[in-house]
Amino acid sequence: MPIPDFQSIMLPLLTLCKDCKEHTNREVIEALAQQFAMTEQERQKRLPSGQQRVFDNRVAWARAHMKMALLLENTRRGVFCITARGKQVLAQSPDTINLRVLGQFAEYNEARSQKRTSSDAHGSSMIDKEESQTPEEQIEQAYETLRNSLAAELLAQLKSSSPSFFEKVVVDVLVRMGYGGSLKDAGQAIGRSGDEGIDGIIKEDRLGLDIIYIQAKKWDATITRPEIQKFAGALQGKRARKGIFMTTSDFSAGSIDYVSQIDSKIILIDGKQLAGLMIDYGVGVSTEIIYELKKLDYDFFVDN
Repeated sequence: MPIPDFQSIMLPLLTLCKDCKEHTNREVIEALAQQFAMTEQERQKRLPSGQQRVFDNRVAWARAHMKMALLLENTRRGVFCITARGKQVLAQSPDTINLRVLGQFAEYNEARSQKRTSSDAHGSSMIDKEESQTPEEQIEQAYETLRNSLAAELLAQLKSSSPSFFEKVVVDVLVRMGYGGSLKDAGQAIGRSGDEGIDGIIKEDRLGLDIIYIQAKKWDATITRPEIQKFAGALQGKRARKGIFMTTSDFSAGSIDYVSQIDSKIILIDGKQLAGLMIDYGVGVSTEIIYELKKLDYDFFVDN
């Protein structure tokens, strides 16, 4: 089953707290994961940034919204319990607890300073739709949309560039990733070998303890198995063990399967992956704006 959104977690979370005992964040997360019969894969799924698990984030926001509505309260750091109002809400045997239910409480409406759409004729449904994701998920989804758009622009630029410029981009990316020693050394390697199936060589590290052979293909068509076999053959001719094949297009299932079966270690990087690496390592892109997300520092408020 899909990971429940944070509104779907509210009622089960409040129900867990009806025993009037103190509960910890970790305790309720584990209990709710079992209640929703989540798989280990679902439990470990993280937000695109990798900083937090999706389910943990949604539980945290379900708890935060119910605290704003005074259904839950903190008793000490990381520990909370149900309030008298929370018990009253459960006593009504609700089918669900969501943002519309919480909206009946003045304290909740006052606490929420975000833009509201409740005045719209379809306000309730719009709120439910917009806030099925937590704020972090909304931010990261917007970030992913912008990143995918930028990656598409980068790939279009690469496809319209010359083969020599594309080879330069490949070297720039590899050097930014820590390969090749200096950019000067790496740049001298590209295009110098003249061997069929090999466009250049680059050091694996600054000391040159091993050599990686490179194939850079500015193609529109899918790279098929014969092209990879030719590259692998060129590696064998050099008694080489490692190679990187980068392209502006993609790879066929046969080519991907082939590299998994041979002794040589060949890494396949398609156009989308290359564009992603360019973004990650700052090749051909510049930073436009930076947003800082801050959280409460509980240690600051510890009275010694």
